[in-house]
Amino acid sequence: MLKEFKEFALRGNVMDMAVGIIIGAAFSTIVNSLVSDILMPPFGWLLGGVDFENFYLTIQAGTPAGPYLSLADAQTAGAVTVNYGFFINSIISFLIVAIAMFLLIRSINRLQASGNKEEPAAEPTTKNCPFCFTDIHIQATRCPHCTSQLT
Repeated sequence: MLKEFKEFALRGNVMDMAVGIIIGAAFSTIVNSLVSDILMPPFGWLLGGVDFENFYLTIQAGTPAGPYLSLADAQTAGAVTVNYGFFINSIISFLIVAIAMFLLIRSINRLQASGNKEEPAAEPTTKNCPFCFTDIHIQATRCPHCTSQLT
């Protein structure tokens, strides 16, 4: 069983998948930083100083009871909250990752398509004699093998 697992784990596809997952996790960290640190502050500013991370709904107040000025205050007080602002950030992160992946795959497909251009099929240089089925030159009018007249 250990030998089978070793063969499975060391296959090329499994190793490629593992590398892809690790790179994907690192890319996810970059995208999360892009969304939360670069995109959302100006977006919130354009909407009048809105901070999406502070969008939450208090289900049960903590000690001391609310209202709380920020999500951090609510969490410090032990309030039970639904943090839909984080969900909005996650949706934006997903959309950015999806667009980036689309552009990457599209670029790769274009590069592969440009490299795989098929050359037009060459004009045939021979034809078959209809009587003896010997290959003869395309311009021949008589078969050199059976001497039949060709049309």
